[in-house]
Amino acid sequence: MKICAATGNAGKLRELRRILEAQGHEVVSQKELGITIEPDETGTTFEANALIKAETICKASGLPTIADDSGLCVDALDGAPGVYSARYCGHHGDDEANNDKLLEKMKDVPAGQRGAKFVAAVCFILPTGQHLTCRGECPGRVAFERLAGDYGFGYDPLFIPDECGVGRTDKRPNSEGRSYAQLTPDEKDAISHRGNALAEMEKKLPEFLKKAE
Repeated sequence: MKICAATGNAGKLRELRRILEAQGHEVVSQKELGITIEPDETGTTFEANALIKAETICKASGLPTIADDSGLCVDALDGAPGVYSARYCGHHGDDEANNDKLLEKMKDVPAGQRGAKFVAAVCFILPTGQHLTCRGECPGRVAFERLAGDYGFGYDPLFIPDECGVGRTDKRPNSEGRSYAQLTPDEKDAISHRGNALAEMEKKLPEFLKKAE
């Protein structure tokens, strides 16, 4: 199936394309289609924002479209930055400023109280308006400093997942304490919030498409 990926985030596009192509789909980005719309994310949940993005770009592209809204939910901050993750610093898409603010907010939080989870809601929508939304989560904790690696984007250098992937599907404890940014793509996809949401979607999509006919 040819699917439009509704995102202008290069890192997110790489992950969506990598995971969806492994599932057998052809992925074209909104940029490749010449679509420059940036929908206003006015929802108060990940699911609502994913639907807003999917609906807008689907109408512009005329193709089945997939969009995700994701963020980091920190226990010690009552779930913040949550749906405001991309604009936590006060403006959109400044990864370094977002990470700086999170480190500052967490500077006095001890090791045992730094729990967090990444959450993703992925929405697949047809030009008819019928849509399917799946949620994925990945538990872990916030590091005391950036643990930068060769991969990742956003808050990835600050997030230490509880597990890491082995191959494409197996998992093991992240005993080395590596950050999302230090995991290889396969190690991350097998356990990540986005990977989990897309795996759930892969299970549900055939029945959804059958009912949509």
